[in-house]
Amino acid sequence: MKKRILVTGGAGFIGSYLCEKLIRDGHYVICCDNFYTGSKENLKKIYDNKNFELLRHDVTFPLYVEVDQIFNFACPASPIHYQNNPVQTVKTCVHGAINMLGLAKRTKARIMQASTSEIYGDPEVHPQRESYKGSVSIEGPRACYDEGKRCAETIFWDYQRQHKVDVKVIRIFNTFGPRMQPNDGRVVSNFILQALTNKDITVYGRGEQTRSFCYIDDLVSGIMLMMNSEKFPGPLNLGNPSEISILELAKEIIDLIGSNSKIIYKDLPLDDPQMRCPDISLAKKKLDWSPKFDRKSGLKKTIKYFELLFKQGLI
Repeated sequence: MKKRILVTGGAGFIGSYLCEKLIRDGHYVICCDNFYTGSKENLKKIYDNKNFELLRHDVTFPLYVEVDQIFNFACPASPIHYQNNPVQTVKTCVHGAINMLGLAKRTKARIMQASTSEIYGDPEVHPQRESYKGSVSIEGPRACYDEGKRCAETIFWDYQRQHKVDVKVIRIFNTFGPRMQPNDGRVVSNFILQALTNKDITVYGRGEQTRSFCYIDDLVSGIMLMMNSEKFPGPLNLGNPSEISILELAKEIIDLIGSNSKIIYKDLPLDDPQMRCPDISLAKKKLDWSPKFDRKSGLKKTIKYFELLFKQGLI
């Protein structure tokens, strides 16, 4: 059945893929974005589609539309961007959640919160499962995002209990693919750009910290399965449990590109997690979901995207 669906942060990396998927599935999509980090370029495939509507709007202010579902994905997710304006980041997480939940309450829409693996902080449990409460600094430079997302989750559960709002909460782990912003400071895009231009690749600390990387197509698949599932609100980890050290990732990207880049080392940023890997047992059990793309095949697609940008003089 055709639905009217709101995607906040819909011009962003993940949000734009989600908008495309929803339109392919036959829905009417309202994309809401203030373009702090999102881009109209991400929406070029659907911009003129009759079932697509774009609103320039900041979720820290109320929004009055009629919808059946809401995907709340509005928030800068890169440390460079969310640390640039930490107060606004907290407002986006908290006020944005309150405003979208108010909309969901009024319209009786199902609403999904795009939470994050960062709510686990620098974890003492590995891999991270949904029952883990986290080890988060409330005063460090990452707290605006980490604690903002934690508070947003709390508000979602309170609206579920108090107002019977139909909520879904997912915790997204590192995701990559074409359309990543070249300047957002993410490790995959950073390494690819440095390697393409044969510049030194910057590794923080000794590069022993680990991450896991999920290709965008796999993430969108998990998001859709979760939104359309019944009687399971979450929270739910979505990510790829294949773990790699940052140093190994740098070497892998150098090898895939055939770059002459050298690896250099800089001091580890404050509160940078030493481990980040999802336990996706619950996603397998509840949704029969697990990633299909291996890291190398996803990296090849992402490298091709950045190579094209480089040839076009856009980076």
